[in-house]
Amino acid sequence: MAKITFITKDKEEITVEGTSGSVMELAVKNNVKGIDGDCGGVCSCATCHVQVDAGHTDKTGVASEIESDMLELDDDANEYSRLCCQLQVTEAMDGVVLNVVK
Repeated sequence: MAKITFITKDKEEITVEGTSGSVMELAVKNNVKGIDGDCGGVCSCATCHVQVDAGHTDKTGVASEIESDMLELDDDANEYSRLCCQLQVTEAMDGVVLNVVK
């Protein structure tokens, strides 16, 4: 089980729990504002863009080349940016904090 905290643009903190699947699926299931997942999780739309809290980047690892290419198209991307459709819910993700970009 992993507890993942999303911080929306409105500064609302939403902590959700999950055991499997993508972080994007978990966010959509729990109605996290700003996570749309329009492409269904195939890394082709960036509507699940989050920025990992600087103290938690070791929990998420680095973006794949395809994910990095998609993030390059987003003006709000920075070194902490990830597409949460590409993050899998695992015990290692427990406690991670993700800032919703949109």
